[in-house]
Amino acid sequence: MGFRLPGIRKTSFSANKLASPKVMDVPKGYVAVYVGEKMRRFVIPVSYLNQPSFQDLLSQAEEDFGYHHPMGGLSIPCSEDVFQHITSCLN
Repeated sequence: MGFRLPGIRKTSFSANKLASPKVMDVPKGYVAVYVGEKMRRFVIPVSYLNQPSFQDLLSQAEEDFGYHHPMGGLSIPCSEDVFQHITSCLN
């Protein structure tokens, strides 16, 4: 049984599959991030980037990946569960 977090959107894009440009579109005011071992794509509000708990994730990403993100988007080095917990606290 799943639940929906109002602030984030999980897309059906898999890191191992090519997606059409339409799937890759991100609404204004949002940013796509890739999370977890399978690099699942989430679309989150840009406002999350200023939150201290999310800043910690960004610092981890900088340490792990530097400024090169192999997915072409921002890769967050944590599990999906941790990511969803942090973003649910921001809602």
